[in-house]
Amino acid sequence: MNNVRKVCDDLYWVGANDHRTALFENIFPIPRGVSYNSYVLLDEKTAVFDSVDWNYGNEYLHNVEETLAGRPLDYIIVNHMEPDHCASVGLMHQAHPEATIVSTEQAFQMMDQFQFDFGDAKKQVVNEFDTLSLGKHNLLFVYAPMVHWPEVMMTFDTTNGVLFSADAFGTFGALDGVLFNDEVNFERDWLPDARRYLTNIVGKYGPQVQAILAKAGTIDIKMLCPLHGPVWRSNLGWFIDKYDKWSKYEPEEKGVMIAYASMYGHTAYTAQVLASLLHERGVHNVAVYDVSNTHMSQLVSETFRLSHVVLASVTYNLGIYPIMHNYLMDLAALNVQNRTFALIENGTWAAKSGDLMEELLNTQCKTMDIMSDRVTVNSALNEGNRSDMEALADALAEDILGKKSK
Repeated sequence: MNNVRKVCDDLYWVGANDHRTALFENIFPIPRGVSYNSYVLLDEKTAVFDSVDWNYGNEYLHNVEETLAGRPLDYIIVNHMEPDHCASVGLMHQAHPEATIVSTEQAFQMMDQFQFDFGDAKKQVVNEFDTLSLGKHNLLFVYAPMVHWPEVMMTFDTTNGVLFSADAFGTFGALDGVLFNDEVNFERDWLPDARRYLTNIVGKYGPQVQAILAKAGTIDIKMLCPLHGPVWRSNLGWFIDKYDKWSKYEPEEKGVMIAYASMYGHTAYTAQVLASLLHERGVHNVAVYDVSNTHMSQLVSETFRLSHVVLASVTYNLGIYPIMHNYLMDLAALNVQNRTFALIENGTWAAKSGDLMEELLNTQCKTMDIMSDRVTVNSALNEGNRSDMEALADALAEDILGKKSK
């Protein structure tokens, strides 16, 4: 018995689902697991596209063998050699020494660095826009450097319009029997993980994603087969538009993220008061996060989603609260830009965090707009802060709704 699903004529999913790994890349929590997608194409010649994490090599090999049904394997095509997709290629080569491994020159160099042992395997280096015929199906190879490793390529089947898109258009989350995007409520159940995946892993490389989207616009894509998450066979434009916004660092939605760092609860209370004031003014897309107990990948994802960010931080050792500082440095490292920030600072004897956060945003980040309506709290919110809090809420509401609140 195998775990294989038909993608379309001649093409089959033969991947694996992982619910045992807690942290993807040992960084990002994946409570819903993750899939490792691999595909087999049956034509006059046969090909397998990528592989799976080493821990799932045996079940993967079983799926491939059942799909080949005794046929030889002609090609192993490696679009992306990161170990979660390439670690089982050696196992596949052992089972099918007759197969030729196809990839980029840089990918083969990196496979050597990882000491993936392919023995005396036949290797074929492909350049951009090289082609390979399997019979009825003709494959076109397209380079996609830094989406999100430098050796990445994508493979386009010009016969049926399938794009094997490597890590692009992927998402966290195990498939658990699902294969296609239209078998789930993707916007409700999968979009947050798709956003968190793209923004944290590929977010730094927006220009490179834009370059591959430009290439994709020149070919007639009918289906997207990524290395993680569902296969896209419908509504492709909707998902591609998300990638376009994320990679151009454009806010996906108008709204406010309030990220607060609080030691004893007073800054947290201030954040809650601001959230209430915003809702009173008609701003209902508001998300409030404690940076101390929200994973950084979620904070980054929400920053990509929303247009406005309020940073509310205590002053700690005359500096920014450490976890808030880490969050801001992550935004800088991921090249996040085109957001509007507002600042709330708190300090008992020296409220310095506001100035320091503004300096960091101005020096480390690009094209960030910092609102002038700063709020300074001395230890705890009091009646003296009322006018400043209301002024900040008014300014945010006007900026988001395009009109002054009543």
